[in-house]
Amino acid sequence: MSQTNQRGRRSFHASGNRSRSGGSRKNSGKQTIHPSKFINKAQVYEEKPYEPAHSFADFPFGAELKHNIAAKGFVLPSAIQDQAIPYIVEGRDVIGLANTGTGKTAAFLLPIIERQSGIMLRPSVLVVTPTRELAQQIYEEFVVFANGLDMEAAIVVGGVNIDRQIRTLRRRPHLIIGTPGRLKDLIERRDLQLKNMTTLVLDEADRMLDMGFLPDIKQIVGKMPRDRQTLFFSATMTPEIEVLTGQFLKDPVTVQVRTGETSSHVEQDVIEARDKTHKLELLHDLLADERYGKVLVFGDTKYGVQRLSDQLHKSGIPSVAIHGNKNQAQRQKALQQFKEEKVRVMVATDVAARGLDIPNVTHVINFDTPKTYEDYVHRIGRTGRGGATGHAHTFIDASN
Repeated sequence: MSQTNQRGRRSFHASGNRSRSGGSRKNSGKQTIHPSKFINKAQVYEEKPYEPAHSFADFPFGAELKHNIAAKGFVLPSAIQDQAIPYIVEGRDVIGLANTGTGKTAAFLLPIIERQSGIMLRPSVLVVTPTRELAQQIYEEFVVFANGLDMEAAIVVGGVNIDRQIRTLRRRPHLIIGTPGRLKDLIERRDLQLKNMTTLVLDEADRMLDMGFLPDIKQIVGKMPRDRQTLFFSATMTPEIEVLTGQFLKDPVTVQVRTGETSSHVEQDVIEARDKTHKLELLHDLLADERYGKVLVFGDTKYGVQRLSDQLHKSGIPSVAIHGNKNQAQRQKALQQFKEEKVRVMVATDVAARGLDIPNVTHVINFDTPKTYEDYVHRIGRTGRGGATGHAHTFIDASN
């Protein structure tokens, strides 16, 4: 049996008792996901902190790089940094299995920056990422760590003027950070040569496969020297990922620090809505509560996400939208406003939010139910990080 509580929330037995009420409708290619899978009582417990074997001072980095690390407030490395950096420094190929938000960007950037000091043959490092936002995040970290070291990185992603990117490439930056589609375009135009590359980083490899980038990645890697160091990061190790690592890496060492993304720290429940109008009213009610401090709302379509964000903004709830129809500058501005808490709410599609590391999200609201349970896991993984308790609500159709 189920019981309706405040704001239309309904409690289902998490054992999966298949009551007819509140069932998830199968449409638009969606999986049928029973509402009980959207419910979880958060477990509050003290997570044992990771005890690193090194401090950042122990790593064989130069004085200027160590100064930049200290200036960022880094003293003790995270698990992926602690375990991967020594192997990367040695020149080994590495498979890093780690979630977004675990510090993996610094894990590969720091040894790369150290090695690039004084390198004349440039560019020599290629970092491939699934999204424009992730490329920007990596670039921003590079700028901080490489401060004063006379190094340059270039971002090459879609949605931005390609001629400007070509001019940047002609300055021979040390690092190129890009998304597969734009990298492939530049290679085909002969504006990007990979024959002198010594290091390849494939970040969020599982996401790139999900997004259909496998042919592009194979084409890009095929243009690189076989004698190189390859660093491969993924949140999961699927059979497809295993095949790729076998093709791209030589005698790799695997560093696994991945944790399940459906955190037990996330309080999950469902909220019943009669129709779209009622759903919007319920969302306004939730956002009127001051406890909803930094809220990520997920919708199905680019158009629906933009419309919902506009409706919230007009009703006095500061909101931005992030989706595939936005150009890079618009997406970056929206993301920055949300990160810096200039707006309380960001409405996003699944693809646009992939790979984003946004700190201190208090609530995730699934305005539209996710297409698959895997998408649900990814969505709610944006909250409840670092041992904090997060909250996730999923709107479902009210039973007749």
